Amino acid sequence: MQISSQSRSCSSAHNMASKIIYFTVNGVPERAEFPEDCPAQDIKDLFRSAAEAGPHDILKLYNPKGNIINISPSLEPNGPASCYKLEVVAADCNSAEITGDLGFHLSSMEKRLQNLEKKVVFEAGETPAAVSEMKKQVDSFREKLESVEHLSWLGFFKDLSEGRPKPSPFYHKRSLHKTREECEHVREKFLQMSSLEVSEELRQYLKTPTFDNWQWEDAEIMVLLQLMYTDLDLLSTFNIEPEVLQQFLFEVYRRYNNIPFHNFKHCFCVTQMMYGLIWLTDLRSKVENVDLLIMLTSAVCHDLDHAGYNNAYQINARTELALRYNDISPLENHHCAIAFEILQKKESNIFRNLSSDQYKRIREGIIKCILATDMTRHNEILNKFKSILHGFDFSNKEHKDLLMMVLIKVSDISNEARPMEVAEPWLDCLLQEFFNQSDVEKLEGLPVSPFMDRDKVTKPSSQIGFIRFVLLPLFVELANLFPCLEHHIIDPVRKALDYYTEMEKALDKEKQNWAQEAPEARQNLDQKPQNQKPSDPRRTPRTDVSGI
Repeated sequence: MQISSQSRSCSSAHNMASKIIYFTVNGVPERAEFPEDCPAQDIKDLFRSAAEAGPHDILKLYNPKGNIINISPSLEPNGPASCYKLEVVAADCNSAEITGDLGFHLSSMEKRLQNLEKKVVFEAGETPAAVSEMKKQVDSFREKLESVEHLSWLGFFKDLSEGRPKPSPFYHKRSLHKTREECEHVREKFLQMSSLEVSEELRQYLKTPTFDNWQWEDAEIMVLLQLMYTDLDLLSTFNIEPEVLQQFLFEVYRRYNNIPFHNFKHCFCVTQMMYGLIWLTDLRSKVENVDLLIMLTSAVCHDLDHAGYNNAYQINARTELALRYNDISPLENHHCAIAFEILQKKESNIFRNLSSDQYKRIREGIIKCILATDMTRHNEILNKFKSILHGFDFSNKEHKDLLMMVLIKVSDISNEARPMEVAEPWLDCLLQEFFNQSDVEKLEGLPVSPFMDRDKVTKPSSQIGFIRFVLLPLFVELANLFPCLEHHIIDPVRKALDYYTEMEKALDKEKQNWAQEAPEARQNLDQKPQNQKPSDPRRTPRTDVSGI
């Protein structure tokens, strides 16, 4: 890739017909040139280079009308008089630069340490003492920082007035609940953007399982959710006022917490997959509009006020939720209750113009769908669905109810159906949330689920069994009803299974190699003179890690 201050181009731009794109970055004019068949990722890297953006930063490209457009090979060539506008947005608080008198980036330091640890463990089969010591130093430094109340510029929103809080997800970076200032900032931006016209390219992209959620910030996500309701004709059909829908979406955003996985972006991903499945399977011609409204709204609300601890923790810790719901799907019952608490307010009740019978049907449907996301009911729902597949009847309410439950279950666990560059960061987030919970369970003396224990779980071990025994059987049955889904969701999941299977084989091979080398290495160490520094093969990387 050729880079200069005036022109930026893909390296193969001179081999065939190319496009020239004019744009500005922070008011500075730039010019990009790339072949018409340049891969999408190369084009994104080109713009990322132009903006001098980090790998975790979000790039936003606006056309002259102010509409967000996708950075892709289909970008329309333009001239200097009609420049696009490129903006860089930090992906999250982890990627935001932490600067000042410290003289370094704390988040960057943590990421480099994590990458180094992964690489060394891969080579050595275990974490060397030196890396463990480094981790302790980083944790110690973070602990010192979080005890200093005035360091709010670091992005720490913790309230220290009540002493040291109980360990919880993101407790060292953000409070569990969003601050009023944070919400108002996003609300204002959402309302400013809500009337913008969305390009046809983005509308079509939104209907596909390949949609990349990581490109979008919260205010933009609300615009896209609003678009889903509009494009399914739900506003006109059910007389939903746009301002009421906007208030509903804002209240939903406000009630998703700052936790690694079950957050507002997860809400969007599940809803976007549900929306895509509706279009891919042509459900609009098979079910009533009220069913579409139930499915979309259930997806939006399905994890409201999730605090990052699953039902097993709620029950074992005898939390308020477990006591309130008698250990029966505490979280899912809570999500439903919060949803209808939002819908109880006139200004955010998108169902306020419906008849009593319509509301009763919608409430029943939403409760059924959200409660179906409790994974303890997985086999029950899957077996019922399999039993009716042969004679499935779209006019049969029981059949449709089961289908809607399966659709929200598929959407809820659909990350592995997405491209690997979208799916794998979600797995990192999920494992972080799992590990946070298991750490707390160990501290409180509660049972620890093996699949959440950071000392027992690896990426491949966490995914292989889940894909093989939970995800694929569910997806395959849905594809039996809608064969078109074979290509869209089954094939990517099988590729993901192959990917993690190969990763596990590589890890096992490294462990075997180390097991064979270890006795010889120990013997060599014993034979070395005491005044000579030993050469431990575990400390000698087989590849160059100087860039980490």
